[in-house]
Amino acid sequence: MNSRILIIYEYQILYQILNEISENLNFEITQFNSKDLKELKYDSKNNYLIISKKKIEGVKNNLIVEDFPIKFEKLVETINIKFLKNKFLDQSQIKIGEYNLDLNSRKISFEDKSLNLTERETNLIIFIKDKRNVTVKELQKMVWDYSPDLDTHTVETHIYRLRKKMKETFGNESFILNTSNGYSID
Repeated sequence: MNSRILIIYEYQILYQILNEISENLNFEITQFNSKDLKELKYDSKNNYLIISKKKIEGVKNNLIVEDFPIKFEKLVETINIKFLKNKFLDQSQIKIGEYNLDLNSRKISFEDKSLNLTERETNLIIFIKDKRNVTVKELQKMVWDYSPDLDTHTVETHIYRLRKKMKETFGNESFILNTSNGYSID
């Protein structure tokens, strides 16, 4: 399980309060100053949150607490909700070769370009990525929920359109490869 780390940035009194009750909290607590923050290199697998009095430029996962007074229960609830949102966002990002696929927005992107996908295209990409050399029959059954005996060109048509969109947006003509063993994504 990913550990949840709350980094309290230049907020001594909040650190002291949370540190005193840390055994009752479901996250690890640490404090940082500006020097520590410059050296921050957390692994993306860690679920961390930086709490501060003001926005910190260039830092993601920043929770700003400026509305005082605030009930302690409300503060802990806000922290836990932010941790859950961060975890949800991290889980929605899938790396497909050199591309990033955002499952929430159904967008595939590379560098500064992005392409909107349909739900079917997203499912198609995920299925082919997870299982190499996928046959048309497997795609009909698993992605379209068709009978594998049904004679249709739906799969081929969708793959053709997706390849065309990838070529137009990214200049990639070989995103989905077709071999004698089936379809695959590099």
